[in-house]
Amino acid sequence: MVDSLTVQVVVTVLVALAYSVGLMGIIVPVLPGTILIVISTLVWAIVIGGWPAWVAFAIVLVLGAIGMTCSYVLTGRKLKAHEVPTWPLLVGIAAGIVGIFVIPFLGLPIGFIVGLYVSEALRLKDARRGLTSAWVAVKALGTGILVEFSLAMLSTITFAIAVTVHFVTR
Repeated sequence: MVDSLTVQVVVTVLVALAYSVGLMGIIVPVLPGTILIVISTLVWAIVIGGWPAWVAFAIVLVLGAIGMTCSYVLTGRKLKAHEVPTWPLLVGIAAGIVGIFVIPFLGLPIGFIVGLYVSEALRLKDARRGLTSAWVAVKALGTGILVEFSLAMLSTITFAIAVTVHFVTR
């Protein structure tokens, strides 16, 4: 039979791995990001129990909500201010997904940028304005990703502190 400590250590390691995937998912939007971090922290709190786990979950939930909201609002506000519609971003995402298979690893950002630029150049009927518009969109998305990633890193630190408190006071 498996003892309680072994289960706790295994779950903690799996949640830490989920955090790694979640952090990568914020940078590479094909993978799950903040949602994975919040859900894995909830699973950890349920399995581990105790005040450190539940306080960590509450903090991670708040940081995750703030991160996703700020990312969405900042990106949307910047794109709206520069009159960049949603469909060129969707074309960029589709081109990025195709790019993954054409150029492993680097295909996602290259495909996204090329798809975004081409769709904006066609939409605006001007290559130079398309480049400017695509650059505005990339900067807006980068700002949103940076804010969300920063808050996800704070969530990671919160989780690490909770793990330390839990196992030290056990």
